[in-house]
Amino acid sequence: VQLQASGGGLVQAGDSLRLSCAASGRTYVMAWFRQTPGKEREFVAGIDRTGVRKNYAESVKGRFTISRMNAENTVYLQVNSLKPEDTAVYYCAATFRPYGIIPTSASTYNYWGQGTLVTVSS
Repeated sequence: VQLQASGGGLVQAGDSLRLSCAASGRTYVMAWFRQTPGKEREFVAGIDRTGVRKNYAESVKGRFTISRMNAENTVYLQVNSLKPEDTAVYYCAATFRPYGIIPTSASTYNYWGQGTLVTVSS
């Protein structure tokens, strides 16, 4: 399965973006991570295949919303009220089996997209 992420860009603080990630095949949990230079990849949000179970990092709760359309094998991340500290490369990831709880560890995920850069200016 290949993942293709898109939607990043240069925005100002307070702006919104919608990130998209299209999978070439069936996946179970889909998630977004982000990474800045010198830091480990950080879990942002994840969603199970049903779309019912979701999990968010504390730092993005209330501002980011994850959703998916299984008919299109696509996951979205609506990012609102962006802050300069949200600046990062955002990666989508997916698993090839279901999980009862949305995993937050990057090592759990089997497939990764190439990343899309989000830059938030103050």
